[in-house]
Amino acid sequence: MLLSVFSILILIPSLYVYQTYLYQNYDQLNSYQQSFMGVMETIGKPFGSDPKTDLDRIKGTTWSGILFGFKVSDPLALTSALAAYKTFYFPLLLSALVPIVLTLLLGRFFCGWICPATFLYELNDLIGNRFRKSGIRIGRRRLNFKLKYYVLGTGIILSMAIGSATLFKAIYPPAIIGTELFYIIALGSLGNAALFFAGTLLFDLLVAKRGFCRYLCPGGALYSLLGHFRLLRIQRKVSACDDCGDCITACQFGLNPMRDEFGQECNNCTACIQSCQPDALGFALTPKDQCDQGLGHQSKTFKHQ
Repeated sequence: MLLSVFSILILIPSLYVYQTYLYQNYDQLNSYQQSFMGVMETIGKPFGSDPKTDLDRIKGTTWSGILFGFKVSDPLALTSALAAYKTFYFPLLLSALVPIVLTLLLGRFFCGWICPATFLYELNDLIGNRFRKSGIRIGRRRLNFKLKYYVLGTGIILSMAIGSATLFKAIYPPAIIGTELFYIIALGSLGNAALFFAGTLLFDLLVAKRGFCRYLCPGGALYSLLGHFRLLRIQRKVSACDDCGDCITACQFGLNPMRDEFGQECNNCTACIQSCQPDALGFALTPKDQCDQGLGHQSKTFKHQ
């Protein structure tokens, strides 16, 4: 799923470049551009018979864009605009309504299933695992989850003070990736925000595993607040649990599924479910998490009580 989203982020600016080439004289394009035109002509066929106009239905980045004529915005973009302009713009609310409703239903699913930064952070984790196996120490600090809420609050206050709706965009990894991919493909260069994203990768390696997502991401903070009210939650069947602890190891966000610790930080990524050999973890439709149910009934400790 993450790879598919990342591929779409490459496809959208590629279609934009293809569309701009259509307005130029074909003979004036160099050989590379002509070859690019040939490839994109095949890829672009499903999007309409007249690419000069039909491709206008697919524009933008992960911050705000148009998909088949419907405008979609990140909830953080809505929050940023409300803070900066101090006015309620109904069309912008409508554009953010789909991700907001889905988050209320599915929780922090964007972070686990759609965010393009997650794809790169998981690749970064593989590098970290290589370092660790080679004897190189990497960051494993545990910080306070509340830090990201302070980042979100500070960003809102600063947006209100300076009247900028793009302040968050400069420090929000999915927005940075969407913009930088557009710059690379359409303009052939990177922007300054790429350096900030590289810093988040180093932070994850040197300070805390998946540290930016867990402790500093303002979008993650907003999705977590919305996800507090989610209906789809992972729950543990205590009668099947053997307290093996595999779910704790699998969780990228440092939670403890073995003791029913999910909360609003859980992004329903299913890593714990996939790691659970006795199938003691699964999804349930419920507005609340279970309290700590204690020892698993299949654990040795439980049987010797």
